[in-house]
Amino acid sequence: MPDSLMYQQDHYVVLETNQLEQFLTQPELLKKLKKTLQQLIIQDLPPDLQKFDSLEAQAQYLLDTSCELDIGPGQYLQWYAVRLEK
Repeated sequence: MPDSLMYQQDHYVVLETNQLEQFLTQPELLKKLKKTLQQLIIQDLPPDLQKFDSLEAQAQYLLDTSCELDIGPGQYLQWYAVRLEK
């Protein structure tokens, strides 16, 4: 039986255009996603995100279902769950 610790997603490594990698907690990543989504024009959002009314719901959906967000030509925002301790 798998250890439930394997499925905990408390920390993420975040990769962003022209930035060093960052390690963020889940609340920190949600805050970053909300801030990034706020800067995008609604028409630039992927269709699956446009159905949500709030930034909170959009950010949570991204966190639950994706590992990247297209933020413009030649730019990227990616996040991956990591385990920092054993």
